[in-house]
Amino acid sequence: MKNLRSILLLFGANTVSSIAQGISMLAIPWYFVQLGETQLLVQIYLVITLITLFWGPFCGIIVDKYNRKHIFLILVGTVGSFIAAIAAYGFYNGGLSWHFAAIAFAATFLNYNLHYPNLYAFLQEISEKKQYAKMTSYVEIQGQAARMMAGAGAAMLLEGIDDGTIEIFGVIVQVPFSIPKWELHEILALDAVTYLVSFILIWMMRYQPIAERSGEVGNLMERFKTGFNFLKENPKTLFFGVASYMIFATALISNMNILPIYVNNHLHAPANTYAMSQMFYTLGALISGIAIHTIFRKVSKSLAVILLTFITGASYIVLASTTIPMLFFIMSLMLGVTNSGTRILRMTYLFTVIPNQVFGRAGSIFNVSNILLRLMFLSIFALPFFHLSNNIIYTFWIFTVFIILAGVVLIWNDRRKV
Repeated sequence: MKNLRSILLLFGANTVSSIAQGISMLAIPWYFVQLGETQLLVQIYLVITLITLFWGPFCGIIVDKYNRKHIFLILVGTVGSFIAAIAAYGFYNGGLSWHFAAIAFAATFLNYNLHYPNLYAFLQEISEKKQYAKMTSYVEIQGQAARMMAGAGAAMLLEGIDDGTIEIFGVIVQVPFSIPKWELHEILALDAVTYLVSFILIWMMRYQPIAERSGEVGNLMERFKTGFNFLKENPKTLFFGVASYMIFATALISNMNILPIYVNNHLHAPANTYAMSQMFYTLGALISGIAIHTIFRKVSKSLAVILLTFITGASYIVLASTTIPMLFFIMSLMLGVTNSGTRILRMTYLFTVIPNQVFGRAGSIFNVSNILLRLMFLSIFALPFFHLSNNIIYTFWIFTVFIILAGVVLIWNDRRKV
């Protein structure tokens, strides 16, 4: 395989940073839940998502215009330094206020908006076309393995271990050590260190581009229109790219905002239940990364995405209807399967139909549609009604309606000829 060493270094860098980022992105929402500021958490996420509406398209232009290795180095160096500064202030001040927690959350989330488009475009650029399906699966396996380790780390660090036991996938395991509960600034310090490790690994990359890119002229708007015009000329790709993103939109809001509140207000369970659900979610995602192409080898990628979309809707119905923690874990696993499976199949399809020249910008257009959808959801979920008693369950009914609509659009798009 060409560029194998560079691909392995890229995966290594992504794994190291993803573990600590994952712990941070579990710790910060739970921090707000413990403060009793669940509505504030949703409002903060709403503001951050609004910012990404403008940041997202610009990210696509950056990805297509500049050297993607250099983008990673600048991004990792900048965000890592920023997180390190917040952590240092926490040590100096003896803790962090919610303002700094929100800033760290925003920095990490905005980092995602450039990191993942750049990651996929970079992999497409340095991978052979026959390896596209494997690359999308490997990205998912690597990312979700890191997420699983982050879930395990969060379960230990958020609550600590003081009785010699830890719960792993619902099983109580005896351990010969104890871990004190970590404060948020300590978790962010760990996060900052992994950014440094990622920087070193990416700096070591040496590669030969496989997909060709040519220079373009024009301002930012003209460059953005190039990506839009490509999708306008390929409407089937446009509709598939937008509708297949629905699962990701609901999963992102669910994992970062809804589930911490759901666990606290509906299940009346501790932080490790939330962290454990993320481990089950990740296990499902790993199953997808390993087996999704095999499971759906006899059907088209579009039909597979349709099936996964309706399974997601059914999973949300179960979540809205149960108070049983084990069912919660099973549905978390199922959502991991469907979200990651859809992402793998979706990206494999898009790798084959979108040229590397415009891949970042085309992706940013899909991302804008996804951001608008998330803004709508978050505007609704910020209402006080959803934060009273266990009313958070109604968010899953709303998700179900939109997931079914997305499935209908995907069926219609699959049957159209142009």
